[in-house]
Amino acid sequence: MTDATAPGAARPRVVQTVLDTTDPRGLAEFYRALLGMEYRAGDEPPAPGEPDPQGDDWLVLRGDGLWPLAFQKVPEITPPTWPEPAVPQQLHLDMTVPDGDTLDAQRDRAEALGARLLLDRRDDPDEPLYVLADPAGHPFCIFVG
Repeated sequence: MTDATAPGAARPRVVQTVLDTTDPRGLAEFYRALLGMEYRAGDEPPAPGEPDPQGDDWLVLRGDGLWPLAFQKVPEITPPTWPEPAVPQQLHLDMTVPDGDTLDAQRDRAEALGARLLLDRRDDPDEPLYVLADPAGHPFCIFVG
């Protein structure tokens, strides 16, 4: 048996972040537009009017220099209520932008795509940021960094 704690030992490797959603295609489209990602081959949307079996199950987005995001269909989801404690965040995505003007522009873009603002810390001198919820309710942060 190999010592899994030994230097150089094989270890699991995280390959993507998976978000549960009742609408995989809708949520994937939100993040595709927000982050400029592309669908994994075979996960692209079908032609208008065609069935979308992938979009009703599991989709993956990829992008240069970006961690892949996957979207998994679930029958129902209870969105986090953060900052209220009833339903905690459980997981959130952190995204950075280079400056305050870009921060504001990306907040506007995210909201135009269907996000809603949860917390506005734009004026924080140490870490200006916005916390938003995607259309399924998953929180994400955009901050200057």
